[in-house]
Amino acid sequence: MVILQTPRLRLRVAREADAATMAAYRSDPEVAKYQDWDMPYTLERAVAGAAKQAEFDDVVEGSSVSFAIELDGDVIGDIVACVRDGGGIAEMGYTLAPRHQGHGYATEAANAMVDHLLQHGVHRIEASLDPENIASMRVLEVVGMRMECLARDAYLVRGEWVDDLRYSLVAQDRAAWLQRPRTPAGKVELVEITPEDAYLWGRLQTHHSQERFVSPMARSFRDALFPEMYEGGAMVPWMRGILADGERVGFMMLGMVTEHHPEPYLWRLLIDRLQQRRGLGTHVLAVLCDQLRLWGHPTLTTSWSQGPGSPEPFYLSHGFVPTGEMDDDEVIGRLQL
Repeated sequence: MVILQTPRLRLRVAREADAATMAAYRSDPEVAKYQDWDMPYTLERAVAGAAKQAEFDDVVEGSSVSFAIELDGDVIGDIVACVRDGGGIAEMGYTLAPRHQGHGYATEAANAMVDHLLQHGVHRIEASLDPENIASMRVLEVVGMRMECLARDAYLVRGEWVDDLRYSLVAQDRAAWLQRPRTPAGKVELVEITPEDAYLWGRLQTHHSQERFVSPMARSFRDALFPEMYEGGAMVPWMRGILADGERVGFMMLGMVTEHHPEPYLWRLLIDRLQQRRGLGTHVLAVLCDQLRLWGHPTLTTSWSQGPGSPEPFYLSHGFVPTGEMDDDEVIGRLQL
């Protein structure tokens, strides 16, 4: 039997002995909330599923195979891989027992399965999920998958037609993801965006799950061209591209001081998905604050939405203090320069 070993986990083809455990956590309403199986998930169904793969020791072309996820010898979840006929495309899904969620186990298991499928000759890996399942989005994004499309009313789940958010990854995507920069940048600059290179800056992308908090480039360019009215006057944008050691890594847009807007406002800050977790946001904020001090401004304001994945911890850790005011559903914060 093929065993996939990770730093903390062991993945192997699920057997009948695992059925009771799997039926128990799959019947939990919170676990099943974003899944498509009928409830409750019975022991008989789990046993039947194990029986179908009793002769399997690995992924099998044309079949769906469930792998048990073990932690210290206990089954804490499962990850399913379905390799389609022809072997070039596979679909992946995962489920964890409630008390083992939030510890990075799903990401660890998904990383192992993605690499195993690619080594097995699969070229494209797909995953689908409920558009409200933010935690699952973040797992897929951390292994290098990207949101591909939203299929409307694509699944009949427990008598209701629901939307389906679809992610994908091909072999070269995984290679690019594993080779992405991970060390701090030596030099970070804010540079002018010109008519000649605007299209290159427009290629910057956040993860889809972050678009609840960070506007995509097309929207930022739109808002710069058609700025919103705020406090009685139109916002005046100051756009800059972010270079790290000469490479395009992000975008920043400031709302300038005007007669209607007495403080500079950090309107947009986007770091490309392949460049995140390098401390670039901290570098950009430092460069921006130096520029604002040169202009004679004593403060900088911004705003953020709250919820899982919110940039609030970043801003609070860098000295922004909530003012007590709200802009629609966003917290307004101020940084003393």
